[in-house]
Amino acid sequence: MKRIAIIGGGISGLSAAFALEKRRQGGASLEYALFESSPRFGGVLVTEWVDGCLLEAGPDSFLTEKPWASDLSREVGLGDQLIGSNDADRQTYILVKGRLVVMPDGLMFMVPTKIAPTALSPLFSARTKMRMAREWFHPPRKAEADETVASFVERHYGSEMVDRLADPLLSGVYGGEASQLSVRAVLPRFAEMEATHGSLGRAMLAARKKMAHASKGPAKPLFTSLKDGMQQLVDAVVSRLPASTLHSSTPVQRVQSQNGGWVVSAGYASDEFDAVIMATPAQAAAELLGVASVGLASELRGIQYTSSVTVNLGYDRSVRASLPPGFGFLVPRSEGRRMLAATFVHNKFPHRAPEDRALLRCFIGGARNEQVLQTPDDEIVRIVREELGQVIKLKADPLFTRVYRWNGAMAQYGVGHLERLQRIESLLHDLPSLALAGNGYRGIGVPDCIRSGNEAANSVLLSVGLAEARPTGLAS
Repeated sequence: MKRIAIIGGGISGLSAAFALEKRRQGGASLEYALFESSPRFGGVLVTEWVDGCLLEAGPDSFLTEKPWASDLSREVGLGDQLIGSNDADRQTYILVKGRLVVMPDGLMFMVPTKIAPTALSPLFSARTKMRMAREWFHPPRKAEADETVASFVERHYGSEMVDRLADPLLSGVYGGEASQLSVRAVLPRFAEMEATHGSLGRAMLAARKKMAHASKGPAKPLFTSLKDGMQQLVDAVVSRLPASTLHSSTPVQRVQSQNGGWVVSAGYASDEFDAVIMATPAQAAAELLGVASVGLASELRGIQYTSSVTVNLGYDRSVRASLPPGFGFLVPRSEGRRMLAATFVHNKFPHRAPEDRALLRCFIGGARNEQVLQTPDDEIVRIVREELGQVIKLKADPLFTRVYRWNGAMAQYGVGHLERLQRIESLLHDLPSLALAGNGYRGIGVPDCIRSGNEAANSVLLSVGLAEARPTGLAS
């Protein structure tokens, strides 16, 4: 009987546990234990119902094009609960000099693929529009070294594009800055496009034509969620795991290698395992693995994280009628606001709010505002309401507010991140029965976390002789 420990009960750890459970039910001779320090499983996937509105404390959806979250949802019986974003109403604004300016049609992330809407948009200056036109003639270029997203985008489109699009778009996903994030780790597709096509515009247009030719049926929505919220996935996975394998409110203090296996110390007890999956943030994994591998712990400590605060506000029918159409707005740092973005939730997804309610989700924090975690809830709400009043003239009192804090939740893929992962992978070769999973490595979104948990489970199963696939050690 092989025994596997999973440390960390977020969606990465839960996915690893579910993969092991499927293998156990298929006849594999194994046991596993899932350790989570908090009272609940699921990490940042938290859903709350208030006044008939569905509030997401963390991620509200995932990219449809990445299949792992949808696949897991179907496996746990939630296929009929998957819902797409209201893309017919998808419209996003950028705050420019205190005014909301709609992102022009044909802008794919930050790459213009339609000339007329971009040329006519007030979002960009004439100088930037000229840069966009010249960008179509960029020759292929294979970079010799990693660089920041800001450097990469500025080289193609200029600094205004960094300020008004690249930085606010990435701050919403990573909570970081374009001037610090690695283009190879964060936007690998763009780096490949530059190497093969030169122009991002020409490459994106070619890719879009290829996708349109290959796709059948109606276009898929950009985002997918679950009808009753993202926690629905957590609850479904947990319900399919034996209660005896689940150990909440059980922080692990130490993980030591011993006689080809592992000793995991949690609470007042220590237990022996044949393999370990570390599904915690990299910083926490470093602390636990400091004795087992000084070098690995050092590399893991080099992966930085930022924090964020999500504020949900509910309003009445009159506010709903007064809000702009679309999904919400992004705030460039140059605007001098503390808020990074706001989502009009009732527009983005169905089933999120009754017809007589408006539901807004606002975000603050990130790399430049870590101290916000120390700010009291009422002061955070005051800041958000003040800035909503300035940006969209929203002065009404909310019917309810909820503030959710996420300390060190968003991994930062800095310049050299992929090279760091190669060093981590090399160190893991000496510890084949150890695997890492989570958002600190090769993808920060929910689908990537699920994939990392699956691959970590396959890796340790191979290490104990219960699988035939080639191990990766580090979920890639």
